[in-house]
Amino acid sequence: MKGHHMSIRTGDIHRAISFYQTLDFEVIERFTTGYTLGCWLEGPAGRLELIQIPDPKPPADAFGDEHYVGYYHLSIDITDDLSPGQTLSTWLEQWRARLKAASITLNVLLYPMPQTIGKQSYHVAFAADADGLPLEFLHNLGPISAPESLK
Repeated sequence: MKGHHMSIRTGDIHRAISFYQTLDFEVIERFTTGYTLGCWLEGPAGRLELIQIPDPKPPADAFGDEHYVGYYHLSIDITDDLSPGQTLSTWLEQWRARLKAASITLNVLLYPMPQTIGKQSYHVAFAADADGLPLEFLHNLGPISAPESLK
């Protein structure tokens, strides 16, 4: 068994496609679901399905509501995409320019900050997609080194 896709319901499929294309997702299939438009995109986080919802309502605040239960975020590791010396902060600024060229504003929910997960160190940031859903961006800084006193 393996995963096939993650589905995102969007209020404007064309805006959502433009947004995800700035993250190197490409449309591989367009279709209708009986009452609305849909498509599959493939990119660095696998396959996404976008479904346009007629008369959409605003999504729940998955990032800001600490009591929210449900889908939280899609996480994308950008480590291999960074140039030598580039940081998550500079990558976000370059992405901001790509979004601006597509007439989309970058909405950063959490600016890059350090986070330790297990024995790895990361810089982590969150931004909202075209419909306000949270996306996480990770820069893997590598394993945590033991303090000198423990060596």
